[in-house]
Amino acid sequence: MTLTIEADSLGKRYGRHSVLSDVELRIPAGRVVGLVGPNGAGKSTLLGLTCGLIEPSEGSIVVLGRRPGSSAEQLARVGFVAQDTPVYGNLTVGEHLRLGAKLNPRWDQGLAEGRIRQTGLDSGRKAGRLSGGQRAQLALTIAVAKRPELLVCDEPVASLDPLARRGFLENLMEFVGDLDVGVVLSSHLLGDLEKVCDYLVVLADGRVRLTGEADDLVANHYRLTGSRDALAELPATAEVIKAEQTGSRSTLIVHSPDPVPYGIQAEHLDLEDVILAYLERAANPSSAASQQSLEARP
Repeated sequence: MTLTIEADSLGKRYGRHSVLSDVELRIPAGRVVGLVGPNGAGKSTLLGLTCGLIEPSEGSIVVLGRRPGSSAEQLARVGFVAQDTPVYGNLTVGEHLRLGAKLNPRWDQGLAEGRIRQTGLDSGRKAGRLSGGQRAQLALTIAVAKRPELLVCDEPVASLDPLARRGFLENLMEFVGDLDVGVVLSSHLLGDLEKVCDYLVVLADGRVRLTGEADDLVANHYRLTGSRDALAELPATAEVIKAEQTGSRSTLIVHSPDPVPYGIQAEHLDLEDVILAYLERAANPSSAASQQSLEARP
């Protein structure tokens, strides 16, 4: 299997403060990856390592078969849209394209100019006078006109209104189809990720809590409701992620590759519920998932 990103025991520290620890990743090629986690989880650090902007403190990371930032050629293979989609306020839209052409050996001027026309941007307008949505479209245009093999986006739509956010994501998916490019998209907006991503990585406290194909994660996670006796008959392969007790009834969120027993009320979770269950478990490691799951199984 061809991998876009491969990390082994990857870690990053700043002084004594650990931002990422023991990160293990195997992300297949051609995926649109949603990177999810609370503030301070290490998402931006992981993306910086992926782009070669920073070096790991321990372990290793390989992107597109090579060490990130190892050469100008490798840097050209990865496009990056940073938080707040930064652009140069004193440069016009057209000057951004000319600068991109000078700095990027694989630059596609036709693609860049076509994108500018499609989004209705004025080539003579300074970037500092553009709206947030227009700046995001300009930053995306510059990143994809590099003709990258991997496009990395760090919270690119967090500050945009719903219409601008939808336009950005629609254009992003057009590029995925047209250019056959892989994407890693970091966002707090779980509903947006569910619409566009087919692979998921959940980070919390600098560690990977969940990773996998989105469809598989949905298929293998259940919300189960029943008596404590009924829920004690779960398959041995089932892992309780979250547990709640109300009187004689228990509600469990479980990961189970095997079918749940007949007679238990079961429903599949959507991707957002799966993500939230793992984030809640990471935030409360000594609570429901471990302790109450034991109480639910005599």
